[in-house]
Amino acid sequence: MEFVGSLGLPRWLAYFSTGTEFFGGIAIVLGLFTRFFSLAFAIEMGVAIWKVHFKNGLTGNCGFEFPLALAAIAFALLCFDGGPWAATFGGRAGGARKTKSG
Repeated sequence: MEFVGSLGLPRWLAYFSTGTEFFGGIAIVLGLFTRFFSLAFAIEMGVAIWKVHFKNGLTGNCGFEFPLALAAIAFALLCFDGGPWAATFGGRAGGARKTKSG
């Protein structure tokens, strides 16, 4: 909490960050609410790049190359969902389409 506060963010946001990384990671692996947690994770990585890593450059020591890759993966999951076995808000698995026969 002290580190988050030292970045100029409210300290209570540390709980959201921890929850996103722990529960969101488990949910993404299990395919539960993939788009929701991917959006939360992409936002979190954007803040991490902006507040912590940007001053070190792309590939410098503690640079933003890895957080940017994680944000890109989260953005891809946000756009394409978790695949045919993922549980989604709409109730359909990714890639499942309604046909005329049912």
